[in-house]
Amino acid sequence: MISAPALALVALLGGVQLLESVLDRLNLRYGARAVRDADEWIRSSLGVDDPEEMVAYQRSKTLLSNGQSWLGVLAVLAVVVSGLYGDAAMALSETGLSSVAQGVLLLAGAVLAGRLLSIPFDLYETFVVEERFGFNNRTLTLWLRDLLVGTVVALVIGGIVAGGVLLAVEALPTRWPVVGWALVVGFSLVMMVLYPRVIAPLFNDFEPIESGALREAVEDVFERAGFSCEQVYEMDASRRSSHSNAYFVGFGRAKRVVLFDTLVEQMDREAIQAVLAHELAHWKKAHIWKQIGASAVQMAVVFAFLWWVTSSAWVYEAFGLPAETYAALGIGLLYAGPLLSLTAPLTNRLSLAHEREADDFAAETMGEVESMTRALETLAGENLSNPFPHPAYAAFHLTHPPIPERIRRLRERYGAEASGEGDPDADVPPSAT
Repeated sequence: MISAPALALVALLGGVQLLESVLDRLNLRYGARAVRDADEWIRSSLGVDDPEEMVAYQRSKTLLSNGQSWLGVLAVLAVVVSGLYGDAAMALSETGLSSVAQGVLLLAGAVLAGRLLSIPFDLYETFVVEERFGFNNRTLTLWLRDLLVGTVVALVIGGIVAGGVLLAVEALPTRWPVVGWALVVGFSLVMMVLYPRVIAPLFNDFEPIESGALREAVEDVFERAGFSCEQVYEMDASRRSSHSNAYFVGFGRAKRVVLFDTLVEQMDREAIQAVLAHELAHWKKAHIWKQIGASAVQMAVVFAFLWWVTSSAWVYEAFGLPAETYAALGIGLLYAGPLLSLTAPLTNRLSLAHEREADDFAAETMGEVESMTRALETLAGENLSNPFPHPAYAAFHLTHPPIPERIRRLRERYGAEASGEGDPDADVPPSAT
């Protein structure tokens, strides 16, 4: 007979995944209808010759992702509810290894199982979906290399974090949640330095922009934004995909702005400068530190929850676990994951506010809004992104406001004179949110 805690876990994981499926369905139907209504805008402003291609791409990606998520949930529940998880933990507890080693091995097994489960979906997404819509540039050899390197990186990082937390459990049995929280937050700060310098170069080449017209454009926007020109790189994203993007990462001397080579190819000088100004705003406005602070608060709540779970007898009895904290931690994380998903509308609000502030900074730095507008339109069109997410879906999933909303907001905020248009909103369809 299934225990009440196991039934609660089934209801929680299954219920949240069902919610995700409903949101996906709403989003697909809403987005398809909105795309068809905005056919002319999508063709003229986003440069998409066939808006139905945008609808088809979003449908293919969503259905594949939803299928993978359901399989993952069912696999986890099958392993945990059937007692296989408890049996594995019990077998590890009888090996004579230290509790830290046992916990790290259990985590490694979970990581490897998850990677194996994802392989057919990743293959289909890369070589069928992305290939069909003209995005894929990755060879099978490169895909295999990425899989192997990514798995090793995940095992190393996961092992370090798990090992550190379990060492705290062993050394400080009454204070480990505080120490574990400090370790996780501290490690996230270290990763902001290591990621751009150590991990990202394992997958891509990063060339500093040092000369030519692009360098001149970079120096110009840095000067306007009040920065000294440093740490701007172009990444060879085209080696894998024709998707375009840009991002800001790191802090201190390790901070850098990365422009995809595809973005540089697809945008004009002023649009690239607007994107660069937008990314610089995340440092200028201390968004990085605010996000770290919010994440630290969230992690504190998670560790308090894990402390309660691992200190409760019911979790060991309900799932047939040995008297090892790491075994209960695994179950606690299964409860915490979907609970965090339900709080996404709250956590996303901070990111949305930061993106709007960064858009404003870009417009003010450029002295007009049309450069940023063109950049947003290019990103949406070239990536076949859904410009019209359903409001409920957007609340749970979007960390950036929808493109039409961002364009409309910029033009309304800075006026028709800034946009160079008689009516700043005339050509922008209504936003979804």
